[in-house]
Amino acid sequence: MKFVIRAFFRSLRVVIGPFMLLWEFVTRPKGVVRPPALQQQVDQACRDLVLYQFRTCPFCIKVRQEMRRLSLDIESRDAQEDPQNRVALLQGGGQVMVPCLKITDASGASEWLYESGKIIDYLRGRFAEV
Repeated sequence: MKFVIRAFFRSLRVVIGPFMLLWEFVTRPKGVVRPPALQQQVDQACRDLVLYQFRTCPFCIKVRQEMRRLSLDIESRDAQEDPQNRVALLQGGGQVMVPCLKITDASGASEWLYESGKIIDYLRGRFAEV
């Protein structure tokens, strides 16, 4: 029974996934335009951030749309298809749940932030006024 349920959801993901990605592309927001020097500071701050995600996860799409809206160049890692990223997410954050934003501070310590709403609030709080 477990196999049937997994097969059903995998098939559903294969069918619906491309439509979700197309919708993400069609509804792509315009990014914030900042002066070049300010955008360079934002890009530098984004180097300390990594988003662990699944390509067709609706909550991950929501976070990626907000990243585009704020013109943030944050590295994205696919934790669904890449086993190394999945292991890193599990070891660092403690669970394989996406989206997850890895925030590394100046001392090298990492904080793992789960939940799309919390990630979006963090990004808006840190980069919206910049």
